Amino acid sequence: MRKDQHKILKEVHPSRVIIPLIISIAVGIYIVAVEETPPSLSDLHFNRQTVGWLLAVLAMVLMRDISYIIRLRILSDKQLSIIQSVRITFLWEFASAVTPSAIGGTSVALLFLYKEGLSIGKGSAIVLATFFLDELYFILMFPLIIWLGGWQQLFETTPGDPSSIFHNQFFWFAIAGYGVKLTIISLVSYGLFINPRAIKKLIAVVFRLPFLKRWQQDALDSGDEIAMASKELTAKPFSFWAKSFTATFFSWTSRYWVANFLILALFFGLKGQLNQDIVSIGEQIHIFARQLIMWIMMMVMPTPGGTGFSEVVFLQYMDVFIPQGFASLMAIIWRFVSYYPYLFIGAVILPGWIRRSFKRRHAPKKAEA
Repeated sequence: MRKDQHKILKEVHPSRVIIPLIISIAVGIYIVAVEETPPSLSDLHFNRQTVGWLLAVLAMVLMRDISYIIRLRILSDKQLSIIQSVRITFLWEFASAVTPSAIGGTSVALLFLYKEGLSIGKGSAIVLATFFLDELYFILMFPLIIWLGGWQQLFETTPGDPSSIFHNQFFWFAIAGYGVKLTIISLVSYGLFINPRAIKKLIAVVFRLPFLKRWQQDALDSGDEIAMASKELTAKPFSFWAKSFTATFFSWTSRYWVANFLILALFFGLKGQLNQDIVSIGEQIHIFARQLIMWIMMMVMPTPGGTGFSEVVFLQYMDVFIPQGFASLMAIIWRFVSYYPYLFIGAVILPGWIRRSFKRRHAPKKAEA
């Protein structure tokens, strides 16, 4: 690999968990402090329905991971075993948790795959195919959920005044994030499936600019990876992409249903204190839509894993579904379920993986020609 492997590992050193933890603690204190009414936990009762929806939350977390594992098996043409796929899934999720959302851990994913025995060409194909499929999900789902949820319900700040949408900061974050994703997937798609040489030349020209020159070598390496991945991916049949995208759909969709099911668990634990419409399909689509929009907003956030921003946006953007006094508690629980497990699991398994992977007697397969 061209880039020094030890420099790559510094980007995901277990000590990196300290930064998001500090941010999370600070933000947690902040969102609890700004909540005007503290949660009345004595009003919360655990019953069979509440427990059932909490189990559904855990099921969504498992489905998210299982779908990722299945996708890795498909993309690697089963060259990765189930154990390897599980290991890489958690390492990749850890990398995403300690790097900015816009990066998403892809800068180190190739090293994980390479050290698990895949060639540079095959690893590049998997990383870029994963990136392409993830972005495709957002590109397709964003207009769909806007159509289902409605611009007014999602962004209108003054009921009955459509122009108030443009005064909503979340609207502009969502548009900016979607614009970035649309631009990136357009370039990657063109490079992967149409003209990889043109993308390599474009990257070389752009990164000659003085303020981008420090990242020139990394960018040129990415151009080479696109060219290698193009050879691998353009030969794949439609069934390969259909199965891969199906796994992608289930992984991301189950990620968002976590918030839906947490709110339903709260609803049944606080009977009589939540709007009865919360159990309707329309309202559940609305909750799901806001979740997806939040993730698109995170695209333009520089903090590791969107830490800090995610909790605050959840508090401000999802509070319409949550009774007064419980929004901050729900934001913390939601983040605890959907983010922290990967932060801690990755920090535990990464040191052992590094020791084992860098002490192998037999080197991984050579890069494809």
